[in-house]
Amino acid sequence: MTEQSTSRSISTLNHPHTRVVAAEIVVDDSVARVADFRGSFRTKTEQRIDALDTYCRACRRPYADVAKSSCAAAINNRHLIGGDQSIGAKRKMPTPPPAGAKLVAGGKFTRYGLKAYVCGACST
Repeated sequence: MTEQSTSRSISTLNHPHTRVVAAEIVVDDSVARVADFRGSFRTKTEQRIDALDTYCRACRRPYADVAKSSCAAAINNRHLIGGDQSIGAKRKMPTPPPAGAKLVAGGKFTRYGLKAYVCGACST
C-alpha cells in the first residue's frame, strides 16, 4: 500500500504544474505608461487583485481539471496536438464533373506588373 502511494507522489513531483492566475488590475495613467514601456509594473502593498482564471502555464489546463495530476507539457506535447494524428479525418475527394461536360481552358493572365494592376489582379 505504501509503495503505490509513494509512486503516485513521486510521479506528481516529477512533473509539477506551473500555476498562473489571469487577472485584471485597474491602474492610473502613469502606471499604465510604465507597464507598456517595461512590460511589468509594481503594485501597492496588500493590494487585492481579482483572479479571472487559474491555470497551468505549461499545459494551459484549468486548475480544477489537473489539480491532482502531473503536468502533461512536462511529459510531451500530445495534449496540444489534439489526439492521435494517425486516425485523423481523411481528405475529401473532389466530385467528378457531370457526364458529357467539357473542360475549357481559361485565359492566361499575369499577376505582376502594370497588366496585373490594370486587370485588377492586385490591389494597391
